[in-house]
Amino acid sequence: MTAPDRAHNSRLPRTGKIPYGGDYNPEQWPRQVWEEDHRLFTQAGIDTLTVGVFSWSLTQPAENTYDFTTLDGILDRAAADGRHVCLATGTAALPPWLAKKHPDVNRTDFEGRRHRYGQRHNFCPSSPNYRRLAPAVADRLAERYASHPALLAWHINNEYGGVCYCDLCAENFRDWLRARHGTLDALNDAWWTTFWSHRYTDWDEIEPPSALTEHWRGPDHTAFQGITLDYQRFMTDALLGCFTAEKEAIRAHDPDTPVTTNFMGAYRPLDYHRWAPHLDFASWDNYPPLDAPPSRPALAHDLMRGLKDGAPFWLMEQTPSTTACRDVNPLRRPGELRLATWQAVAHGADAALYFQLRASRGACEKYHGAVIGHSGRDDTRVFGEVAFLGGELTEVGAVTLGARTPARTALLFDWDSWWALEISDGPSRLVRYTDVVHAYYRAAREAGADVDVVAVTADLTPYDVVLAPVLHLVKQDLPQRLEAVARRGGTVLATFLTARSDEHDRAFLADVPGPLAPLMGIRVDEWDARPEDVVQPIQLGELTTQARLVFEIVQLRGAEPVATYGADFYAGTPAVTRNAFDAGEAWYVATALDQPGVDHIVRRILARHDLIGPYADHRTVETATRVAPDGTRLLFLLNHAREPAHLTAHTSATDLLTGKRLGQGEALTLDPLGVAILRSQ
Repeated sequence: MTAPDRAHNSRLPRTGKIPYGGDYNPEQWPRQVWEEDHRLFTQAGIDTLTVGVFSWSLTQPAENTYDFTTLDGILDRAAADGRHVCLATGTAALPPWLAKKHPDVNRTDFEGRRHRYGQRHNFCPSSPNYRRLAPAVADRLAERYASHPALLAWHINNEYGGVCYCDLCAENFRDWLRARHGTLDALNDAWWTTFWSHRYTDWDEIEPPSALTEHWRGPDHTAFQGITLDYQRFMTDALLGCFTAEKEAIRAHDPDTPVTTNFMGAYRPLDYHRWAPHLDFASWDNYPPLDAPPSRPALAHDLMRGLKDGAPFWLMEQTPSTTACRDVNPLRRPGELRLATWQAVAHGADAALYFQLRASRGACEKYHGAVIGHSGRDDTRVFGEVAFLGGELTEVGAVTLGARTPARTALLFDWDSWWALEISDGPSRLVRYTDVVHAYYRAAREAGADVDVVAVTADLTPYDVVLAPVLHLVKQDLPQRLEAVARRGGTVLATFLTARSDEHDRAFLADVPGPLAPLMGIRVDEWDARPEDVVQPIQLGELTTQARLVFEIVQLRGAEPVATYGADFYAGTPAVTRNAFDAGEAWYVATALDQPGVDHIVRRILARHDLIGPYADHRTVETATRVAPDGTRLLFLLNHAREPAHLTAHTSATDLLTGKRLGQGEALTLDPLGVAILRSQ
């Protein structure tokens, strides 16, 4: 692997405005179509093209043959109109000749079946032939295009993902385990292999955890959580090794142009925190279900921003109208595209790109939304909305570039805890990590707080509030750092199923919640898991709310009760507690509260630190703050309702999108799905 940059050392491409455009595949079309495309790009304000994403079979039609004729023409045509190119290495889908000539590049699935050629994301990350030939393509591309006037950024592979269980991966897994654990004794202790006579006496005895070994009923049902957790970590590192090999090849010819790959938000298979130091800048593809609450994509935006210590990211893909990959693919209604794009910018995006610019004629994405449809018209509603937004982005210019979010609230997001929680036998398989995390994030965002979504290793000193929902594994010095937040007057919140196990998913030999028990001031000896239709009434001050799934039975050890259970033999015992800890507080929520209950608690915590936003009473109006390098403060107001939102300006400001000057206390109306960007010093 290349030596990683520090996570905070983000290097974004240098532009004079937000790059606007998206995935473009002119290799699918004759040259005369290219000319019409570029005319339409100019009309729509499109200045940035992502090209070559799936071009491997075109640029390398045989192992010892390269042909850059088409790619030369694509880049030269972009440069002729002054457009930028984000150039992909094209290594996300194998060319057919490679799979035929070198079968080791084909993956073996969870059931032990060696795949033949087909689809995409179809390569084994341990294949020596893939590890040899993919960087070779990147090397040739960088040698040829490093100095091309259109080149703006490098885009390695595409949406990394998938798992392989072949013999090559098994061998590399054993090597990875030697490096991680050192000795078999340490590994046996970490995986607790005295259970079920699993003690290993030779590294070669270890097999990848699959349907043929430790699993039943699928990847989430494993007899030994330790080995499954380590395999997920290993596969994250194996795919990362593929990325860094291509980056090294690029850097041999181009030491300066920023390099990225497109992530997928809260994507369970890969721990993006392990990847972040190796990216020059983060980028991701935003495809939320259109019926999801707006806080779902907002959470993913903030997670991506948190990968590089709060630095801006690129929105690498979004649909201008509809997806094609789901069973039912709803259409974005008028105004939704503009709102979604400005939401991304509000949360830290310094680029707004689409998939796709021209619709494919064939294969599985021919009905996926595009800026330019099959007929090539410029008078469609979608093209008109894209062009209007392009005009707005041009008008705003560079104002938002490099702007940061001044958050004082942190939400801890941890892939290890996600994996461990959802592969655990007990207490409940109905608890979903991202659902609980989202509930607390949503409560903070709807209360008007800016939120940094950060790794458990992040520096917590900038934050007054730290939210740690379902942080199942607690590792290293996190307990001491959370205590430090409270000692200086901050507030820490933890929930049920937090601090249950160590980094190897071994239960702490201590009272629940393990090393967080002194901070929380409680003890949990028992917990009750029930089906989803079993509801516990919870009395939370004057609010009667509900809880489901898991009910931990709390004994107070210094904390005070804030809410109590209303039924069963533990009625009247604490469901929510608060513990005074030095100058600060620690809250513990022992059950899965419904959203009104989570909202109530989070607002009480935020109010203690004066973090309730000025528009928090308008539940459909999302706010987000960015501060530009010159100190300019930008408050984004996003109305997610289909009715106007009538507000009162909280300060004197100018709306960047209309140029209107507002005085403090002046009426401000947001149209349905409307946006305002209030600029103040």
